[in-house]
Amino acid sequence: MIDKPFETFSDLFTKVQIQKLNKLAIHNLFDLILYLPNRYEDRTRIFLIKDVSVGQSYQVQGQIKHVDVKYFPRKNLIVTIEDQSSALQMRFINFYPNQVKQFREGEWVRVFGELKQGSLFKEFIHPDYEIVNPDEALEQNFKPIYSLVSGIRQKTLATLIQKGIRYIKENNLFEEFFPELIKQKKFPPFIDAVDKLHCPPKPKEGEVIEETITSFRQRFIYDELLSNQLFFRGLYQARKLKQAPEIQFSLDLHNMVLKNIGFSLTKKQINAWHEIMDDLGKSIPMNRLLQGDVGSGKTVVASLAAFQAARSGYQVAFMAPTEILAEQHMSKLSSWLVGTSLRIELLTGSLSIKDKELLYKKIAAGEIDIVVGTHALFQEKVRFKSLAFYIIDEQHRFGVEQRLSLRRQNQVMGNLQAHQLMMSATPIPRTLSMSYFADMDISIINELPPGRQKISTRLFSAKKRNDLLKSIDHECSLGNQVYWVCPLIDESEKMQLETVINTHQKLQKYYQSHVVEIIHGKMKAKEKDKIMCDFKDGKINILVATSVIEVGVDVPNATLMVIENSERLGLSQLHQLRGRIGRGVKKSTCMLLFGDKLSDTAKKRLRIIYDHDDGFLIAEEDLKIRGPGEFLGLKQSGLPSLRIASLENDEAVLNEAKSDADKLLKIKHPSINSFLHCWLPNHEDIVNT
Repeated sequence: MIDKPFETFSDLFTKVQIQKLNKLAIHNLFDLILYLPNRYEDRTRIFLIKDVSVGQSYQVQGQIKHVDVKYFPRKNLIVTIEDQSSALQMRFINFYPNQVKQFREGEWVRVFGELKQGSLFKEFIHPDYEIVNPDEALEQNFKPIYSLVSGIRQKTLATLIQKGIRYIKENNLFEEFFPELIKQKKFPPFIDAVDKLHCPPKPKEGEVIEETITSFRQRFIYDELLSNQLFFRGLYQARKLKQAPEIQFSLDLHNMVLKNIGFSLTKKQINAWHEIMDDLGKSIPMNRLLQGDVGSGKTVVASLAAFQAARSGYQVAFMAPTEILAEQHMSKLSSWLVGTSLRIELLTGSLSIKDKELLYKKIAAGEIDIVVGTHALFQEKVRFKSLAFYIIDEQHRFGVEQRLSLRRQNQVMGNLQAHQLMMSATPIPRTLSMSYFADMDISIINELPPGRQKISTRLFSAKKRNDLLKSIDHECSLGNQVYWVCPLIDESEKMQLETVINTHQKLQKYYQSHVVEIIHGKMKAKEKDKIMCDFKDGKINILVATSVIEVGVDVPNATLMVIENSERLGLSQLHQLRGRIGRGVKKSTCMLLFGDKLSDTAKKRLRIIYDHDDGFLIAEEDLKIRGPGEFLGLKQSGLPSLRIASLENDEAVLNEAKSDADKLLKIKHPSINSFLHCWLPNHEDIVNT
């Protein structure tokens, strides 16, 4: 009941109130009571003015001694107050005439705010205040402070939340979903936890507010992580009930392809391939994530499995996030299939309508064994005759929701489901693997093929750009190639970054004897393809690019990368870009250009990328800085980010929630779907009762 839209309770909230709450992504009573404060203010005691320190927040009470409006150097309202110990002042820079009239000498005022140091007095700037009787009782509970948007005030939101809590209590709208579990863990009842977190009691002597609310907050953290695990582990267990085609292994094909590949697999590649083939040989649909650092050889492993599926008489779809990468895969797979009878084609959005229609017919007739392409592969017009296996490269580009929707679309052979393999060169931190990838099995390739050169990383102030230009000139004179990456295409007044277009023009002018070209996301696909081909063939010395080359073709001769405004990019993106060089045997260097005013976060990011080349470690640090929502793109995925729990701090609770979720799913607990409807609205039932 509490997950029903506000309109269900038309007698409780006005249309205007509902509109305001919707601005905060609050759409029902459950959302409302779950909208927790981000901090609390102590209004339960009065501090003497002599005891307060600059930089801290306090509540003081004093008698108004002087009220003055000053006009120089700018208009200010100054109110001086005094208690039995000392005096301070309140300063209002933005005020209205009636506000001046509120403050009368001799009146008592109660003030809360952060204390600043003025030129003569300690002062509060724009504090909360109220005119009071000096003996007026103090609040008994800490005051919750919420995140707001324009048009809604703290007092309004707090009132609406308390109204919602009272309504739920009076009408007995909430019952525990898993009472035995909660009792066993000695958690407080849900509605009690709600009450205390929105209106926490004054801490005991020697306690701080965080200690007082710990048990109540832990209840919410557990429930949220349990919902997360029930959803993903539910998908995992539901998959075990589905049927998939069994892929037979052909040793002759395997040996022929290995001969075409021309190099030996690493131990980690062989392990991952065995895990994948073991899954493909079963009648349960595989749902596996193959993750490995940049250049670890994931494509080879996935391709070897794809060839086996095709040899078994089924079709395979191999999807990449960009046309450039799709074409690279097509080129590699085609060369590895020389001498076999397997048929492979490329399907991308830039094909002509006529060519697409012809390709659609051939796919539907089963005349193509392996189709490589972009997201165009999963459009409605594409009908496979016998799709048994699909591979998604750089899955982080597609988002969690897209991954889940692909699975829902892949029933292609009667009741059989296709096997699914996701690949990621952005290693997934362990806690994320346990949460947002809890529906998948995971294979890891955490070693690089022999002969790969370690990439040197250097930090370079943008002020020393001229020195860098000389280094590039020297690199090109040796016959090597250079990437120069800029994060923006068009001018931006706010960020004022060097744009790719301006940089291209400047470098073209500077390097008269070198070929300087440009590539960015707004160019037509054929244009980008030609430039990348020319760069790979050595016809271009310096390629100025946006992060479109983050996932791109291998250019073994590219030995230097310059990343403009590197402080603006995320760790994983920097690591991905850096991985574009060092693809051959030559020593390679990545230059990270940074601006003047670096934030603490930017300094931390650059230090990490400078000190480390382990993608798994970098991913862990990236998660700490950005959080799971931004790391995975959850804000755009349709799945909510964690509102209360923290994967970094609550790993022990996550482990507990995962174990409990598996137990609840095993017995098909009747409250699972109702529980998930509250925490994860708009998603299908996990347990079909």
